[in-house]
Amino acid sequence: MERVPMRDGYGKALLELCRTHEEVIVMDADVAKSTRTEWVREQYPDKYLNVGISEQDLVGTAAGMSLAGLVPYISTYGVFLAGRAWGQIRNTVCYNHLNVKLGGAHAGISVGPDGATHQALEDVALMRCIPNMMVIVPCDWRETYKATMAVYDVHGPTYVRFGRNPAAIVTQEDTPFDLLKAAVFREGTDVSVFANGLMVHEALKAADILAGEGISAQVVNVHTVKPLDEKTLLACAAKTGAAVICEEHQRIGGLGGAICELLCQHCCVPVELVGIKDRFGESGWPDELLRAYGLSGDDIVVAVKKVLARKRK
Repeated sequence: MERVPMRDGYGKALLELCRTHEEVIVMDADVAKSTRTEWVREQYPDKYLNVGISEQDLVGTAAGMSLAGLVPYISTYGVFLAGRAWGQIRNTVCYNHLNVKLGGAHAGISVGPDGATHQALEDVALMRCIPNMMVIVPCDWRETYKATMAVYDVHGPTYVRFGRNPAAIVTQEDTPFDLLKAAVFREGTDVSVFANGLMVHEALKAADILAGEGISAQVVNVHTVKPLDEKTLLACAAKTGAAVICEEHQRIGGLGGAICELLCQHCCVPVELVGIKDRFGESGWPDELLRAYGLSGDDIVVAVKKVLARKRK
């Protein structure tokens, strides 16, 4: 299967936004090559600003530019953007509902050799808990492109999370994308597998394995963690009566937490979580780390069988 870095979709979208919208400005914290903002620096130098390794200044400067009528797209590694600049994001951008678009790069364990300090495993939880913030976790480079383009039309703060390394392509050019709608990628009747990011590909792999064993798994791409598409998620959970939630993030506070909060209030079904189990990351090759941290398609198969056993009791 062809693999393309999600960050390529981010970079391509920024180029298109710079071409079509005079008020867009792209800002970076000295990681232009890693975030693909170097493409903007090369083609639209007047629309590019590097503030250096100063994430708090990056957010504060973007806030001021938004008040002046610009639409700043700012990006750096997610662990530093969500961590070091959390106070500025909360108190300056979100409290004032400013039109700042955040790109959290290097997300998840699949960053690989860079190791624990650069692997953003808590950023969705940090961003999700702030009022006024929209949180999106695309599943491949095409969806990253579509999400980055789509948030332009959202007036207010948004956070788009994407990875560094090549990731499997699971969507097509004409695959429908709506920020506010979860997408059913595979129908099923026995269990609903909710996933986002590169875990959508792992969920589809698991569904193929399960189908060979007579288990029908529905796969739902929940690219927008906040706000959740409650109507679709509740309908899917009610249809199958069991859920497995998969994310390349800590199991605390991310997609799993968000969906469990919803289900426990409206549709109580057994749930299993596939995510990072309260650990820091480590260096390694992406696929090796997914297996080591229990995020592979095979791990999803195990979780499905576990939740189905609970469903039958």
